[in-house]
Amino acid sequence: MAITSANQLELLQTAEAVAREKMIDPGLVIEAMEESLARAAKSRYGAEMDIRVAIDRKTGRATFTRVRTVVEDDDLENYQAEFTVEQAKQYMADPEVGSTFVEEVPPVEMGRIAAQSAKQVILQKVREAERDRQFEEFKDRAGTIINGVVKREEYGNVIVDVGRGEGILRRNEKIGRESYRPNDRIRCYIKDVRREARGPQIFLSRTAPEFMAELFKMEVPEIYDGIIEIKAVARDPGSRAKIAVISYDGSIDPVGACVGMRGSRVQAVVNELQGEKIDIIPWNEDQPTFLVNALQPAEVTKVVLDEEAGKIEVVVPDEQLSLAIGRRGQNVRLASQLTNLDIDIMTEEEESKRRQAEFELRTKLFMEALDVDEFFAQLLVAEGFTNLEEVAYVEVDELLVIDGVDEETAGELQTRAREFLEAKAAAALAKARELGAEDSLIEFDGITPQMAEVLAEDGVKTLEDFATCADWELAGGWTTVDGERVKDEGLLEQFGMELEEAQNMIMTARVLLGWVDPAELEAASEDDLEDGETTEETEV
Repeated sequence: MAITSANQLELLQTAEAVAREKMIDPGLVIEAMEESLARAAKSRYGAEMDIRVAIDRKTGRATFTRVRTVVEDDDLENYQAEFTVEQAKQYMADPEVGSTFVEEVPPVEMGRIAAQSAKQVILQKVREAERDRQFEEFKDRAGTIINGVVKREEYGNVIVDVGRGEGILRRNEKIGRESYRPNDRIRCYIKDVRREARGPQIFLSRTAPEFMAELFKMEVPEIYDGIIEIKAVARDPGSRAKIAVISYDGSIDPVGACVGMRGSRVQAVVNELQGEKIDIIPWNEDQPTFLVNALQPAEVTKVVLDEEAGKIEVVVPDEQLSLAIGRRGQNVRLASQLTNLDIDIMTEEEESKRRQAEFELRTKLFMEALDVDEFFAQLLVAEGFTNLEEVAYVEVDELLVIDGVDEETAGELQTRAREFLEAKAAAALAKARELGAEDSLIEFDGITPQMAEVLAEDGVKTLEDFATCADWELAGGWTTVDGERVKDEGLLEQFGMELEEAQNMIMTARVLLGWVDPAELEAASEDDLEDGETTEETEV
């Protein structure tokens, strides 16, 4: 094969044909041809030479040139592609380091091996250009729905022809036990588009919550127009789902709009999702109210929200418990995903028993600590007092509202409470010292004797030990394990220690020990504040 002796316009025609077929820039094909011709020339003239080829974009003429660069005497390594200033003087009038000398060399005839190598180079370049084109085309389509045709199934994964590329629908992204045959039409959600070594990978999904949201957007014009917004979606693919919607037009019912006339709109989505039952729920900014809606069709008697722990307690009538939990816990699990809260469901009877147990426990505490009878201790609990600290340090007026309590009685109650707490603190302090707690920890601001005792029992005996703790080790937190929220108990959580307070105490300890520069800490805080302001503005 002799490309250089062929009709010169044939190169351009070939490049245009390949570019049209692969839908890439013809210039990229010509560049690949130039590189392949340069490789063939190097195999003829020598691999050490810097041979370059330029193909004229109009005539198709290929020009072969040899390039030599002027370098310092000490830097001369490749005699075929470099020369010194002295050597260059015979070719150039005024050579300088870094300048190049270009001379045209005769074109080469390509043998069979060179032609095969050139073909491989061109194919590789074309393949890379095609991958780049596919990636650029699909990267902005992530998060949308695409229609495709099934090409084949490999080990449970479905390869889908999506037009100018191929997508993969993994086994775990299919609904239930869906099976497809070649040439079946399929609708999927583009979950991700990534550039990988073997080309852009288009990852598809039919189980993603966003897939349902996009289907509703296609079926409900009000969602597409922004009049109705989908605030949250939770799915048990192929079985059941919950979707929360809100209307920004008071005259439009968001639930009714999504259901459609005689259920036509929601039924179209259900059919696409293999009969998945869908609960459409009105969104509410008030979390307890929203949760009551999310637990439909079960009725809720009472809701207690713990915002700090991200946990919520729901009380339902005894006969509604199984309905609220759902088959295999499905209803409460979907409601939890929808509200992003950890939900604890109990019956009215269970809640009554728990409240009675708490009432009896506090009554017993006040009886022992304040040396009062059961009736008086029950009065304190009934008025909302939950611990001795509240009795000891509350304003006297709050004790006077209790029947039969005058100023003298209130003063006596507070004296007894304080004496009990002081004795308890002294015992805890003695125990902490016995366990090896040092003064640096005991005297640290914010650490009570009881805290020092608990820390010492866990091996935290010095301020250095305390400074190495993580905030969640002290205040506790929540960890997600296999999709379930698991509680991490904090050492000082029983004393009401919050995460932010723990962070501040640990950083203060590190500053006192000289581990952290206060100036750097202040600068970091200002940066965090600015970032927070920026984020807030963006969200607005």
